[in-house]
Amino acid sequence: MKPLRFNPYLLLALASLFWAGNMVMSRGLRADLPPVALAFWRWVTAFVCVLPLALPHLRAQWPVLRAAWKRVVFLGVFGVGCYNTFSYVAVQYTTATSATLLNSFIPVATIALAFLFLGKRLTRSEAIGVFVSLVGVVILISRGSVDALLGLSLNTGDLWMLLAVLAWSIYTVGLQWRPQGVHPMLLLAALIVVGLAVMAPAYAWEAASGHSINLHLGSLAGILYAGIVAAFLGFICFNAGLVAVGPAVGSLFIHLQPVFAAILSTALLGERPYWYHFVGMALVLGGIVFTMRRAPMPADVHRT
Repeated sequence: MKPLRFNPYLLLALASLFWAGNMVMSRGLRADLPPVALAFWRWVTAFVCVLPLALPHLRAQWPVLRAAWKRVVFLGVFGVGCYNTFSYVAVQYTTATSATLLNSFIPVATIALAFLFLGKRLTRSEAIGVFVSLVGVVILISRGSVDALLGLSLNTGDLWMLLAVLAWSIYTVGLQWRPQGVHPMLLLAALIVVGLAVMAPAYAWEAASGHSINLHLGSLAGILYAGIVAAFLGFICFNAGLVAVGPAVGSLFIHLQPVFAAILSTALLGERPYWYHFVGMALVLGGIVFTMRRAPMPADVHRT
């Protein structure tokens, strides 16, 4: 059968779209969905989705997976166990503006780690693209106001968000050392198992402290979205796209999240777009396109 081809840039853009929706959902339902509970059941849902696709490969590839258990644990802890849990905790204590702005520093942190551990340097054009895109994010988040930007200050939630940024950057760079010869679905299932093991004690502590899910149609839909769309489909798209283009360029697509968040807010919440939305979006997209045009075009991702 002829393999299907997916453009890696499209996959990375879709991942950012899915995660932007997840950020909007988690903020909107934060009173009904405690952060660790949301993270835990998000990944339980994702595991149910990925398991039928992973099991056919388990017997043949188990020796490879077992031999690389240290790398699997490393990726599972930071990519599944830490990032989403930390970011969900962050939005309990900080504003959406601060959380989104801090999350947009993921590409910068990833580039720094890629340089330290992989020796990868940005070209001048790539550095310009990252800078232009980051300026666009700042304009979006600050709503074009210098006073609003200067008025931001760090609080407990912001520190949690910084930890989330560091965790995701470590995961992104760590994907370069993923075990070879393991099917992506089997690897994702293994990472989820590790992540759930990390989250379980924190979830038990949260429940014992009296924080429980307020289950209703909206909160159930939020959990399903977080698990099926943001976790399952989002990780598939991000991992496949990142493998093709590398951590520096791939992480730059994180800057699309505030762009998609603004579009979703306009479409779903009826919020009126202002000049800074258009300027910020143009700069974010311009920076990404500039970087893509100067970077070698990767081969499309193959899926059978």
